[in-house]
Amino acid sequence: MYGRKACQLVKELASGEKADLFDQVIAECSQHHLDLQSLIRKMQEEGLDVQTTRNADHYGALTHHLFLVRNKCCLMAYVLIWKVGPVLPQEIQEKLSHTEEDHFKKHAGTLQSYMSRLDLDLTVDMVPLKDPYIQVRVLDNFGVVLSDDKTTNFARHSMHFLKRTDAEQFISRVGCPQ
Repeated sequence: MYGRKACQLVKELASGEKADLFDQVIAECSQHHLDLQSLIRKMQEEGLDVQTTRNADHYGALTHHLFLVRNKCCLMAYVLIWKVGPVLPQEIQEKLSHTEEDHFKKHAGTLQSYMSRLDLDLTVDMVPLKDPYIQVRVLDNFGVVLSDDKTTNFARHSMHFLKRTDAEQFISRVGCPQ
């Protein structure tokens, strides 16, 4: 039945196992799009007005359109946290239903719990890093800072190799170039 893979994808968010469901939902969307175009083309070839005609082809096209919208909502729920982070911007939050907002909060909580157990922030970069360490040059005297595994003196003009996750907080706070 249409839409089951998308619903299954959303249900499996909490378990962290998406397998190839994401790709299957995308493929299903592509098929719905092709079927929708085919039905609209058929109605046009029969000389029917697509906007006003109410026949089997119209309702079939409407069904495919609604499944596309449903799948899109499920996919958006899945990828939203990767794009906007754990807190929704107000302009997005206003557009979500109560159920979608609850799902987002549960998913964000599950993801945060998973990342804290691994001591890893999965939302930092969407592209895998070549090296988890980056070189940081200190522009102003920042003093001694305690990170996860060591104490570092950020003296002016000093250079350090730090874990990207440790350096991110300082880079975003003071706008240092990497």
